[in-house]
Amino acid sequence: MIISDSARADILVRALPYIKAYAGKTVVVKYGGAAMTNENVRQAVAQDIVLMGAVGIRTILVHGGGPEIDAMLRRLGKEPAFVKGLRHTDEETMEVVRMVLCGKVNKDIVALIGREGGKALGLSGVDGSMIRARRHTLSDIGFVGDIVSIDPEPLLAALLAGYVPVIATVGIGEKDDHNYYNINADTAAAAIAVAVGAEKLLLLTDVPGILRDLSDISTLIEALPCADIPGLIADGTVAKGMIPKVECCAKAVDGGVSSAHIIDGRSPHSLILELFTDSGLGTMIH
Repeated sequence: MIISDSARADILVRALPYIKAYAGKTVVVKYGGAAMTNENVRQAVAQDIVLMGAVGIRTILVHGGGPEIDAMLRRLGKEPAFVKGLRHTDEETMEVVRMVLCGKVNKDIVALIGREGGKALGLSGVDGSMIRARRHTLSDIGFVGDIVSIDPEPLLAALLAGYVPVIATVGIGEKDDHNYYNINADTAAAAIAVAVGAEKLLLLTDVPGILRDLSDISTLIEALPCADIPGLIADGTVAKGMIPKVECCAKAVDGGVSSAHIIDGRSPHSLILELFTDSGLGTMIH
């Protein structure tokens, strides 16, 4: 489709109020799911991140990498295992998580943003002891961590220097605990958003948002007050893997983030459609 110059100008003018509103603000993006595996969508996400920086939005990208971890475990002859939705992370699996998340996935994302003209800096929660964690309360899942604290200084320094921090969610133990911990990326993104005083938290997922009927896109809940979340969990509208995502969003909002958004990461340029259009995408939790 060919877009005329006048149509391009109209698009920019319509986006201008949003560009002005978010300039100088911090947005945390959690990147995972299909957005990481589809090459066209991967490129679109990188382009969106670069565009956001060009108009003055300070962006932090927090990523997962479950499929890549699973693939590497199987190559090593080890079948992935989960307990109540959390990856069972024994010592060997923890080594694979560190290798894949910090060494491969993180640097692939940094390189992709660089190819699109941006400046990204790859970090993990271990760098600068940014994410301190302790062993999860479930004793049978190994080195899965609960976040104890976030030190925002490495992130703020990177943003000040003009970089997009790209964060692999591996944390380090407290004080005399020298273990590494596998941290849920949604949980980490919400905690980081609170720690840096972000304006928005955007979760890229494999669904359009929260639907009252999973088979009917017209039942999308576009705006959801935190107070309504317990009722939606109780009646089954929010269920299974959506529960921790919604709870993370609520924690971010309760911690001072203006709004959190669950949006469809399978759609190219979903980030700028959410930020710079009247209709936005997905479900906003406020």
